[in-house]
Amino acid sequence: MNGRLRLHMVCGLLMHSSLAVTTEGLPLGLTAAKFWTRTKFKGTNALKRRINPTRVPIEEKESYRWLENMRQSTALLGDPGRLVHIGDRENDIYEFFCETQALGTHFLVRTCVDRLAGDGGHTIADEMSETTVKGVHRVSVGKDDHADIELRYRRIQVLPPIGKQKRYPSLSLTILHARECGTPEGRPPIDWRLITDLPVTTPDEAIEKLDWYAQRWKIELFHKILKSGCRAEDARLRTAERLANLIAIFCILSWRLFWMTMINRTAPDASPRLVLTDGEITLIDRLAAYRKNGSASRTLADYLTQIARLGGYLARAHDPPPGNIVIWSVSADRRWR
Repeated sequence: MNGRLRLHMVCGLLMHSSLAVTTEGLPLGLTAAKFWTRTKFKGTNALKRRINPTRVPIEEKESYRWLENMRQSTALLGDPGRLVHIGDRENDIYEFFCETQALGTHFLVRTCVDRLAGDGGHTIADEMSETTVKGVHRVSVGKDDHADIELRYRRIQVLPPIGKQKRYPSLSLTILHARECGTPEGRPPIDWRLITDLPVTTPDEAIEKLDWYAQRWKIELFHKILKSGCRAEDARLRTAERLANLIAIFCILSWRLFWMTMINRTAPDASPRLVLTDGEITLIDRLAAYRKNGSASRTLADYLTQIARLGGYLARAHDPPPGNIVIWSVSADRRWR
């Protein structure tokens, strides 16, 4: 075993996924999923020291997956003007910004690069340092804490990276900085630096964009269900094709569990048939020994609670609605399978 691992590098299978989410945070499903493998993991930092990554065509980079998923998602959803593609700092890619404009769609990305701006003699940070505070917004941090955030925003002419200025045009983009006032105890201060093609002219519009970016956390919750609930990383199939097929099934299951949990929080009084088939309703009635007066209301919340009870949820009066963990524990239990 030790000798084999030394001679054969096992790189595994990677997945880059895109999740459609409403502005209220309801996950609608995966819009794109790309699987790939790396030929090697070691030596990439040394390679960057020898080759300027900004001069390498985006098509030759692993980060090209951001553009591929964005194109696939835009084509699938079919209404580019209503879409806003949200990404973390890894998505701070100039070619991505240009491609969204070419497709007539929008983006909201957290930045990690201080790009050249204006006439090229200064950067985005230089211009934002001269921008006054336009408003203060209070947000909740955890259960018992809050933070007051200063809002700065400005429309800036952003230039393409050096070495790509002949291929890509400059773009007029909005820079939005949200930084916490003061220094909190026990945690780093909130400091979001966002870039978008959408206009931001008032504090309310800035707060709206912050709320939208906060929905990016939904993809992390989806991946948590996929990894911890479905245990996708524990699969030991022989080929990448088989593993990709299995993970695709896990993705559907993970989304449905996530969707049921979230829709139960937004519409608990809805009909259970909104998320369950007649057969599933009958099965839940039998498994949970559901006993109620025939005239009583049987809502979506009632059925999700019965499912959660199978996983140990106590359903006490002060308990919050069942979450993803308890729902996936039921799906993994033999009684539910």
